[in-house]
Amino acid sequence: MLAAVLPGNDIVVRSCLSGTAVAGRPSGSGRGAGAGLEALMDATAGRAEIIIALIDGPVAVEHPDFQRENMRYLDERVDIECHPRASACIHGTFVAGMLHARRNASAPGLCPHCTLILNPIFRGTKPSSSPDVLASAIAACVEAGARVINLSADMPDSQMFAHRALQNALDLASARDVIIVAAAGNKPILGSSLITRNRSVVPVVACDAKGAVLPSSNLGASIGRRGLAAPGQDIVSLAPSGGQAKFSGSSAAAAFVTGTVALLWSTFPRAGTAIIRRAVLGDRRLRQALVPPRLDAHAAYASLRAMHQGARTA
Repeated sequence: MLAAVLPGNDIVVRSCLSGTAVAGRPSGSGRGAGAGLEALMDATAGRAEIIIALIDGPVAVEHPDFQRENMRYLDERVDIECHPRASACIHGTFVAGMLHARRNASAPGLCPHCTLILNPIFRGTKPSSSPDVLASAIAACVEAGARVINLSADMPDSQMFAHRALQNALDLASARDVIIVAAAGNKPILGSSLITRNRSVVPVVACDAKGAVLPSSNLGASIGRRGLAAPGQDIVSLAPSGGQAKFSGSSAAAAFVTGTVALLWSTFPRAGTAIIRRAVLGDRRLRQALVPPRLDAHAAYASLRAMHQGARTA
């Protein structure tokens, strides 16, 4: 039976501190340095009309460093518990902190003024769910108006199988011009999954501060052609305990790509999906390697700014 799981066992908390700064944490304009995000983050913190959906574990929304405005669970009628020691809660809170922490917090806080809707599929102590639940979550986020979906769910047994509901959900996202940014996983394996080989998905692998892909990264032809590498080593974000955590892996890397997409759309709200995708991914015509290129948010921002200025002077 297929199962959707958090992408890899080596995405673990390296340190989880309560109320104490973590050495080497991002601060100020340097928090997006590894991905070239400084100029883009200086230009905007996001716009409320740009909706990001996070499909992950539960989130400790009461953490004091969250930007609570424009942040909510997709179904607010359901009482969702986030146990501080549960891996799903730790993971969901960490990724949410990368996207929606206050800019003066220890986490990257990439796009706190965008709207973040939370749709957890991992509950309790088991970081796993079913492909049907994942498919329903993607479809619900699309119907809720998400422009970009951040997905940290691997399908480790899916290389040889198809799943109609999940394929339909991915096709729905593509038809509605929604960009899905998916953590590629940390097994490591050479190959693809139902998610990473879908043409509407941007799969993301983790790299270190020098741009070298982490040895734990999943790689493959579809990841190399349509994916990106982004910082994913010893990234600091929020922990459910109220302090900070340090993670390594593709889930951290994917959040940098999602944040870039959200900030670009916030700065250029009239840009179409194809234009945003092309700016973030760059020229894919010559891609043949299994390892994707590194995210360059600065180049993406510069290309869209030049296009915008050219349109104004035409």
